Amino acid sequence: MYEFGDVVLTKITFTDQSIVRKRPAPVLFEEHDNIIVAGITSNLKMQGISLSVDEGAVKESIIKTNYLFTVGKSIIARKLFKLKMEKKKTVCEEIKDKICGSFSLFS
Repeated sequence: MYEFGDVVLTKITFTDQSIVRKRPAPVLFEEHDNIIVAGITSNLKMQGISLSVDEGAVKESIIKTNYLFTVGKSIIARKLFKLKMEKKKTVCEEIKDKICGSFSLFS
């Protein structure tokens, strides 16, 4: 079972290509063997949350909170490392902001 903050190596199909590649991705949640993850890129010009070598990345990277997708548990090769609590909080807040924006149940 994978948990929020686990960074896994999984197959990813890019939206603009038919190429499938293995890439690292942080787990957001798992349900019924479907795992929601975010993309990670080493293109430091991209927007997102920085992820350093000291935190476990192979090279300086960006967690792309605008690139979320579902992968099946069977295509995950392995767990690479786990995000620290502060990074998990940042990821959670940024994704919440992207999905909900300024929406409030109490307005």
